[in-house]
Amino acid sequence: MNSTVGSRTSDDQERGADSLVYVVFITAAAAMGGFLFGYDSSVINGAVEAIRDRYDIGSATLAQVVAIALIGCAVGAAIAGRIADRIGRIWVMRIAATLFTASAIGSALPFALWDLAMWRVIGGIGIGMASVIGPAYIAEVSPPAYRGRLASFQQAAIVIGIATSQLVNFAILKMAGGEQRGSIAGLEAWQWMLGVMVIPAGLYGLFSFTIPESPRYLISVGKIEKAKQVLAEVERGTGDLDARVTQIEQAMHSEHRSTFKDLLGGGFGFLPVVWIGIGLSMFQQLVGINVVFYYSATLWQSVGIDPSSSFFYSFTTSIINIVGTVIAMLLVDRIGRKPLALIGSTGMVVALGLEAWAFSAKTGSGDDVSLPHAQGIVALVAAHCFVLFFALSWGVVVWVLLGEMFPNRLRAAALGVAASAQWIANWVITASFPSLADWNLSGTYVIYTLFALLSIPFVLRFVPETKGKALEEMG
Repeated sequence: MNSTVGSRTSDDQERGADSLVYVVFITAAAAMGGFLFGYDSSVINGAVEAIRDRYDIGSATLAQVVAIALIGCAVGAAIAGRIADRIGRIWVMRIAATLFTASAIGSALPFALWDLAMWRVIGGIGIGMASVIGPAYIAEVSPPAYRGRLASFQQAAIVIGIATSQLVNFAILKMAGGEQRGSIAGLEAWQWMLGVMVIPAGLYGLFSFTIPESPRYLISVGKIEKAKQVLAEVERGTGDLDARVTQIEQAMHSEHRSTFKDLLGGGFGFLPVVWIGIGLSMFQQLVGINVVFYYSATLWQSVGIDPSSSFFYSFTTSIINIVGTVIAMLLVDRIGRKPLALIGSTGMVVALGLEAWAFSAKTGSGDDVSLPHAQGIVALVAAHCFVLFFALSWGVVVWVLLGEMFPNRLRAAALGVAASAQWIANWVITASFPSLADWNLSGTYVIYTLFALLSIPFVLRFVPETKGKALEEMG
């Protein structure tokens, strides 16, 4: 008898292990959209100065070309949830992959500045859709005990995408003799930087054919048996599938497809939980993190560092970003979402404050600028610390919370609104940085420091802890 029980236990453990491996695979495949998100967001860093030179434009126009993709991101994020509820999560991934591919080709071969901007908007729509569907899909296929770590795959993919883009940019720059406008096989280096994204875009599309549809979507459209098959594969295969389906159905029974109207209520337009999601998304961007990934090469050149070194420092910050993300993935299910966010906010306040102090010592103008040696060291160390603290906290925690914190009846629509707010805040920071930096680089970093400081009481007062809760418990 004991032998039979032991054999059954061993079989259950084996099935559980196989199930977890499968969940990791489909999570990684879905997170490929995050890789494209990070790659496309950061690859422009290597092309900024070349675009300025080729089209002879000033800081304000340059900022709009860099930031205009974020308008597309906001649109893509806003529509992704509704489309996902109508045609499924997998089809949204395929649409996003198609848009990514078209944008990569068009951005590499622009006829004029307006043409480049148009393709960046198209790519932005794909990024926005991927930013919504990735965390939503991962949350819906992940067992509760592992959901935080699996949801972290989205941010891990983003930071790997960022680092990969910087490494590719650095390699292309070297092939072009250190010149962003240097020629390689008839195209300028910056065109290759933008065009290489066609490779991961194609892989994302292929991966979408290898993973199952979300069981919650399948249940919502009446495909119960298919949903059971997916649940058996992703939830360790040892539970009562009928009971699990019933639990999901009961949670969805009194619900209808989430719409923008469902989010309205309370005294300030949206329901409180929606405002919390919007606040998380905006604070994530308003600390200025994407200045590092969109403009770091330009930033370091603006304080006297040569182009090759500036590209190298862009790459090292990307590596620090990966290290911080790994730390977050290890801790998010152990110590919770709120503690990580508070640790990160505190570290960012200190790091950004030090950067503001260091940049206040900038001397010279035009092409003849520099920082004193001590301030230069402080600026470099503080910039890397800022990225580290962001990555081990807000970079991961926000995506985890947005995938978890909304009730089922609101999740898709609320996630779309929160992600749209994130892209709008990202656009504000990206479009304003070149002009703000021309005005006062140190003052710009004081602004980012204040936002990091304000994020602390926001988390303490408003943000819920979702660690260990099933999605059906939210709301």
